[in-house]
Amino acid sequence: MEEDIKKYKKGSLHPLTLITNEAVSIFKDLGFVVEVGPELEDEWYNFDALNVPKDHPARDMQDTFFIKGQKEKVLRTHTSNTQIRFMEELVKSGGVPPFAIVVPGKVFRNESTDVTHEMQFYQIEGLMIGEDISVAHMKGVLLEFFKRFFDGEEVDIRLRPSFFPFVEPGFEIDLKKGDKWIELLGAGMVHPNVLKNCGIDGEKYQGFAFGIGLDRLMMMKLKISDVRLSYQGDLRLNQF
Repeated sequence: MEEDIKKYKKGSLHPLTLITNEAVSIFKDLGFVVEVGPELEDEWYNFDALNVPKDHPARDMQDTFFIKGQKEKVLRTHTSNTQIRFMEELVKSGGVPPFAIVVPGKVFRNESTDVTHEMQFYQIEGLMIGEDISVAHMKGVLLEFFKRFFDGEEVDIRLRPSFFPFVEPGFEIDLKKGDKWIELLGAGMVHPNVLKNCGIDGEKYQGFAFGIGLDRLMMMKLKISDVRLSYQGDLRLNQF
């Protein structure tokens, strides 16, 4: 057994861990605080509080893992659940905006797997709420993040109108690296109903939210061709 172990190189951090650490470090430098939350979640935090209607397709069994025998329990489909929990706790403790948080973590969606999709993957979501926060602030934060993340490469971003229940207006954000545009993330101004559900005055405060797939960033930065390699533990494959 000892001889078999010696065949392998010394261990190192997984590429997803390296990418997550780098992303978190950049956002911390930009003034964001890191929050974490549960992977097993109530429908209220995963859907209802985020202004997702009862009949929204995301709640279908095809997209969401519901827990057998546990009523209204799901594996979270995004880390936005932690944003809701953070705002609730802030209000309960007598706090008020401004604040800026990022939430890295694992999420789950019941979908087919291929070279760019897995049923479990990692996100980092951001939320900034305050007075007079605008789309311009959101664009500035994201552009600065990508400039630092892809240090040494020429990057730019563009916003295209899109719909997400928890933001209004909502945007698909494309990243330009070199001369190619890549659809990368969703973002937008937090819907007033979401703030209301958390006890925050949507007339006085507003802000933005965004969600970035860390697996996608890993593939882009480290030139990994198949995301499924990230979740295989057979050392003989030596994929990394």
